[in-house]
Amino acid sequence: MLFLYLLSFLSMVVQAIFITLAIAAGLYYLAELVEEYTVIAKSIISWTVIATSLIHVGLIIFDDLPLHLNVLGLVQQCLHGVMLREFPVVRVASMTFVTACLNLILHHYCAFKYFGQVYYSFSEVLAYFTICLWVVPFALFVSLSANDYVLPTTGERQPLIGDNNVLTDYLSRKSKRYSLLSFFSFAKESILPQRNKKAF
Repeated sequence: MLFLYLLSFLSMVVQAIFITLAIAAGLYYLAELVEEYTVIAKSIISWTVIATSLIHVGLIIFDDLPLHLNVLGLVQQCLHGVMLREFPVVRVASMTFVTACLNLILHHYCAFKYFGQVYYSFSEVLAYFTICLWVVPFALFVSLSANDYVLPTTGERQPLIGDNNVLTDYLSRKSKRYSLLSFFSFAKESILPQRNKKAF
């Protein structure tokens, strides 16, 4: 009996590793797609924001969820819509981004508090959190790497470094890439073994 218990614990560890690798591979693939097709990604995220807003309106009309939860959700979608104006550029120091993050934390707190007091089935709670709270922020998180390949323009708001050469300034900033895709690329290069191609 003890051996089977240890074996089940080992299988859970192996399953957790496989799930983690599958999620990482999926995120890497999604980040690649967003970088390649930024216009389509913006369109998909915009329609997701509209659909989530309509779901919140539907919850106000047809369900007995508290009004403040749905109002927080609608405010969150409005903030996401404002952030999408400059897509794929996401300025993490902007007031809109900071307000959206704070509103998301407050929305999570209120949702956890409400669903902790009132009984709903697990599938209903998971549906609310997945569709009303996590879909759009997750899509925006994956699309953060699309900003890495935006072409430079002379109308940038940040001052140019050194001389007024747009290309030199752009390439000097490119050396400091901190995004989801660059993290996965670094992990792929450092963890996975590299194959050497033989030249004949």
